[in-house]
Amino acid sequence: MTEQQPNHLEAALDIPMADLRPSLEALLMVADEALDPVTLASAVGQPVDTVIEGLSALAAEYDEQGRGFELRNVAGGWRYYTREQYAAVVEGFVLDGQSARLTQAALETLAVVAYKQPVSRARVSAIRGVNVDGVMRTLVTRGLVEEAGQDHASGALLYRTSNYFLERIGVTSLDELPELAPYLPDMDDLVDELADSLVEESA
Repeated sequence: MTEQQPNHLEAALDIPMADLRPSLEALLMVADEALDPVTLASAVGQPVDTVIEGLSALAAEYDEQGRGFELRNVAGGWRYYTREQYAAVVEGFVLDGQSARLTQAALETLAVVAYKQPVSRARVSAIRGVNVDGVMRTLVTRGLVEEAGQDHASGALLYRTSNYFLERIGVTSLDELPELAPYLPDMDDLVDELADSLVEESA
């Protein structure tokens, strides 16, 4: 592994130093998990020490500016987090979102997760034929989907439906979900059934 790292870095983008911090911000913004310095260094084509310095500088800059988010180094990986003093604002926003109906895209994605779990975002995207990153974040925020470890082969995060999902659709086990075969290849009826089950009490 160590011997192959220089070759990998040589093939990377080799981001100019002037663009290092914005590049790190862009990578961290789209990541759904903490990124370690080696991964980030490989992506930008800069030495690991230089990347760590850039990350530390960004974290200090956010603190000085009093941003609503912060950059933390947790367990060897860097990730954006909401600043603690604004937790009440975020909580109120998330709870308000619980009263909204799920979109068609969210329902279709939820159906794929329910029947293919544990499943990666890439696999769900391949099945649906569209990028599902944003939709998956919505489902996780709503508490309907949760992380289920990593795929041993690819290292990708896996997702499954939560106990809250079972509560919302009125079943006690995934075994009680309707058979999928009758709905293939058209899942419209299945999506409609999920939508009816997930109607909020306030609707």
